[in-house]
Amino acid sequence: MIEIKAKLLRADSAIYATGECVECLIEFTHKVFAEEHSKPSERNANNANLENLAWASVQLHCYRKTSFNTPSADKSTELAELIGRTALDAVTQAPGELIVTTKPKILFCDLKLQPGETKMYFFNEMVPRDGPPTYRGHDIRYFYKITIATQRVKSKVQMLTVPIRVLPIPMIARPDELPVTVETNEELAPTNPFLEKREISELEISWHHLKNVTARRAPKFYRISNKRGFVARFCLFKPAYKLGEDIVGSLDFANCQVRCVQFSVKLQQQELPIRPQPEQTQVPTGDDVSSLNSFDMASIASGIAVDNMHKSETSGSARNKDEPVPTGKLSTISTSHQVCYATLQTQVVVPIPLHVTPTFRTDLVDVKWRLHFEFVTSVMMDFGTPNPVSGELKAPAELPVETMVWNLPVTIYAANPLQIYAPSQTYNLLIK
Repeated sequence: MIEIKAKLLRADSAIYATGECVECLIEFTHKVFAEEHSKPSERNANNANLENLAWASVQLHCYRKTSFNTPSADKSTELAELIGRTALDAVTQAPGELIVTTKPKILFCDLKLQPGETKMYFFNEMVPRDGPPTYRGHDIRYFYKITIATQRVKSKVQMLTVPIRVLPIPMIARPDELPVTVETNEELAPTNPFLEKREISELEISWHHLKNVTARRAPKFYRISNKRGFVARFCLFKPAYKLGEDIVGSLDFANCQVRCVQFSVKLQQQELPIRPQPEQTQVPTGDDVSSLNSFDMASIASGIAVDNMHKSETSGSARNKDEPVPTGKLSTISTSHQVCYATLQTQVVVPIPLHVTPTFRTDLVDVKWRLHFEFVTSVMMDFGTPNPVSGELKAPAELPVETMVWNLPVTIYAANPLQIYAPSQTYNLLIK
């Protein structure tokens, strides 16, 4: 019996970024049981207990499972490209469509193991830069697996898969950033002729560019109003965030014409199909129902000639009824709720979990993020009536309210995989 063990070298995090190197240790052990230990002379007399493996190879595969109607030509093209290669036939044994595959790396050929003997091999591979990230959505899934395949003589192929999580790293938007970064580092480096010049990789430049994008503060102010008047002013300190950060904003209710009783902010993920799908009668659920049944919709007040006042996509009169904006499939990740009837200013803090997928786009799906606001407003500006006996305010028996919604898009980028704690385990396979 042969046992195959595989363990990633990055023990604290089985998460990698596109363009990063995946390293894995693979062990092949000839397992020996107590019965075989009791007869050492017979084992040495003949080589019947000698285990022989014909070959072993390792590859990195990316699979896709979707309920979309993909053209059959795409699948036939993918299968035709794999014919004639020395790659493992992972298409027939895969749990989904194979969309990205690396070149196979042969570990050995004709390996012979004595009882109790162990052979260890090292595997490393670069995650393709153009591959999709790991994503588990409503209608589509992307997932990566390291496939370790081996075969005995005159036996079927045995496979061991090691799942990994891949985060997307955006490409450099400007090609001229590469030489600028290199020149800057050379100027800051010590002028020692005996020091070796270290080349800066494209992944390092991408991380540097990502830090600049997510750390840049550019406050934007949004004036929120409905048909009854001004409700609040929302300030978002920056439009781009990383996984694990908090989306921090402020709401200013000063000089409002409509009183806000309470509000909630939801961080939602949108899954938008890119290819046209068959038209189906969609019944609005969840947040869409509240937006349809609301008495009034949110809108950004027009006619504001200030540079730091911006317009955003809303669910109200600003939308063109002839051209509806698709919402796709929505997933609510985190929620913040506050009661703010007599509040002049308050903060909004919405955390971004580490397990979600950042913003990305492929040929089938476009994943976006947004902040979904729900305001409960009232035209009753003064809460209650004075009580002449005790001198306190008497709460009203009824409070007329209306509901309005507003959507604000945000961009979420990947965090450094080393900052996300996701310990990797050891995967094993027994070949009898």
